[in-house]
Amino acid sequence: MNTLAHGAGRKWQRSECKGRLSHKYSADSLRQTAFGSVVVCQDKALIFEEAPQAYKDIDSVISAMKNAGLIELVARFKPVLTYKTSGGCGE
Repeated sequence: MNTLAHGAGRKWQRSECKGRLSHKYSADSLRQTAFGSVVVCQDKALIFEEAPQAYKDIDSVISAMKNAGLIELVARFKPVLTYKTSGGCGE
């Protein structure tokens, strides 16, 4: 089987994120990314749980996988829009 990480992986548990980030960032400030893209999320708790700061640095994760010979980098994408939902129908 050939599988790899689908993302950078979390630095913090979801329950820690709001406490770690809310003194530095407002929910509204997390609706715009460093790339200039927009995050659509109506749930203020979820926007903190899914903030980029809650995840490991993707560049170091990609570098580690490349250095281990697990991947060959062929493209880099920039998100335009991110939609966050906790799941369920009718949201």
